Amino acid sequence: MKNRLRELRKKKGYAQVAVQVKTGIEQSLLSKFENVERVPPTETLVLLAEFYDVSIDYILCRTNKPNESDK
Repeated sequence: MKNRLRELRKKKGYAQVAVQVKTGIEQSLLSKFENVERVPPTETLVLLAEFYDVSIDYILCRTNKPNESDK
């Protein structure tokens, strides 16, 4: 999982702290997810996919289409 989470965050213009405030995910964990030091658990992937309005497959780099409807 390259830096798709970092890419999404920067595209929205958010700092990690802003994502923490909006999602409740600790900034230190967001950093580890973005640096591929940890893989987010399923419930966190769902939360991030909803927050960024993309599919989980897009976050995991299994597709280059952000949403399933972009087929």
